[in-house]
Amino acid sequence: MFNWRDIKNPQSGGAEVYTHQIMKRLVSKGHNVTIFSSMFENGLREEQMDGVTVVRSGSKFSVYRKARQFYRSSGARYDVIIDEINTVPFMTPKFVKRGERIVALIHQLAREFWYHEMPYPVAWMGDKFFERHWLNHYREVRTVTVSESTRKDLLGLGFKNVTIIPNGLNVSVLNDLPTKTPNPSIIFVGRMKRAKCPDHAIEAFRILKAKFPQLTFVAIGDGYLRKELQDANPDVRFLGYVDRETRDKYVMESWVIAVPGIREGWGQVVTDANALGTPAVGYDVPGLRDSINNGYNGLLTSPRPEDLAEGIARLLSDDEMRTKMGLNGLEWARKFGWDASADAFEKLLKE
Repeated sequence: MFNWRDIKNPQSGGAEVYTHQIMKRLVSKGHNVTIFSSMFENGLREEQMDGVTVVRSGSKFSVYRKARQFYRSSGARYDVIIDEINTVPFMTPKFVKRGERIVALIHQLAREFWYHEMPYPVAWMGDKFFERHWLNHYREVRTVTVSESTRKDLLGLGFKNVTIIPNGLNVSVLNDLPTKTPNPSIIFVGRMKRAKCPDHAIEAFRILKAKFPQLTFVAIGDGYLRKELQDANPDVRFLGYVDRETRDKYVMESWVIAVPGIREGWGQVVTDANALGTPAVGYDVPGLRDSINNGYNGLLTSPRPEDLAEGIARLLSDDEMRTKMGLNGLEWARKFGWDASADAFEKLLKE
């Protein structure tokens, strides 16, 4: 498997969690798995993690060239090459020539990400040319994705064979709703970067404070926006990166999780929060409209802070609705699991 990051990379995210959870289970089923990814500070050139062999070389930019060199020089014979595409593909159809099957793994398209994370004119070129040009090489390749939204995007680009294998769960589903904070509370969990829109969640919090003066807001996650947002919002509790136990405690106690963002592959924080009895309010965008079943385990709103605030207000002010969506979230979360996803992935690889 080629992926630009592995699970130990400090910049790893939901895609890397998905990769590691699936791959380690394939190892437990008797398969040999090697992940080739980029190097990071103090990272090992090669190590075993849960039975998966991880080989690292190159930066986030040069890893693609290093991957080709690794393939050509290793001399190893693989049955399957998985090309995990996070905006920039490894272009395996151009250099994998030993008869291996190629499978593409695409969580989401970049599209709006270009304009939020890259300067003009690079953003315009990325959206209008680069991504489409790169993905043209994969239209005949067997492809895995995690949501119906991304599947539709890929079919719209001419992909012929796209299978959905959903995310699992990173927490255990509670048997009943947990005890919540005495006063209304909102939580945000995610990378502090423009594409995740943490500033929208904070602006919604500002709007809601007029109606709910005892309202609190906790933000979990790190990134380049954190210092700026923290300095400007002393009444928001910024926890930065925390361990899983701490994160789950705060999510479990919160009344609502706010999930703005311009696009997701799935929206792992939604399902994990649901498993802990916390409904979500998020933007009606690809990925989030898959993980949030509007009116069931949360609410979808137009992508504006004012509309996000309105959706959150509905849940904060309606105990019956919030309780019902919390219980529904528990049921929704029980539909997902890494074991089932790994079984589906293994079946696809054997077809």
